[in-house]
Amino acid sequence: MIAPKIMVVEDDEPLCVLLRYNLEAEGYQVEVITRGDEAELRLQENVPDLLVLDWMVPVVSGIELCRRLRLRPETERLPIIMLTARGEESDRVRGLSTGADDYLVKPFSTPEFIARVRALLRRAKPEVLSTVLKVGDIMLDRESHRVFRRKQEIRLGPTEFRLLEFLMRHPGRVFSRAQLLDNVWGETIYIDERTVDVHVGRLRKAVNQGRLPDVIRTIRGAGYAIQEQ
Repeated sequence: MIAPKIMVVEDDEPLCVLLRYNLEAEGYQVEVITRGDEAELRLQENVPDLLVLDWMVPVVSGIELCRRLRLRPETERLPIIMLTARGEESDRVRGLSTGADDYLVKPFSTPEFIARVRALLRRAKPEVLSTVLKVGDIMLDRESHRVFRRKQEIRLGPTEFRLLEFLMRHPGRVFSRAQLLDNVWGETIYIDERTVDVHVGRLRKAVNQGRLPDVIRTIRGAGYAIQEQ
């Protein structure tokens, strides 16, 4: 099962260490960024499953970054938890009206933070936590590592399984080869982008056996997507 990705945008180093440690202990993949402008650039490359955003990060503030993200189609529904030392009601209203889904005032307890992350993912992106994914006539069971199409089991290798799982979490969305490498293979592993084509070919052959319609879309110059039939 591909672990949900969480980006933490926070310039308080001790808090970053604490949040990373506890999120990774819960099984999440965590990326920490300390500046708002750097986070904005990174979010144009890769959108996580959830964003933890401090109000007062330097260069581009968290509140401004939140506003900008809500204007982009790729991030308009990105779950965002705003962190801040501002506890006044007017500040909470401003943060939520700008687009934050939840709001935590510092200092906060780690158990409450983790509970809010889990609750927001469950509410905003249930497919991230669900053990069974369904897109069209394809069903993928994350716990048993089995895939079925029209009730017929499909045999997949581990890489093709992870690739299908990732695409099924985002039906209809197009991912470039670089984005698939980051999310399926991991950013720390160097693999030629053409390797993605090989594995997509294997996946396509496995799920489209017989005369079944092709559910894997190839968008020339853009990447790949799984389509809802």
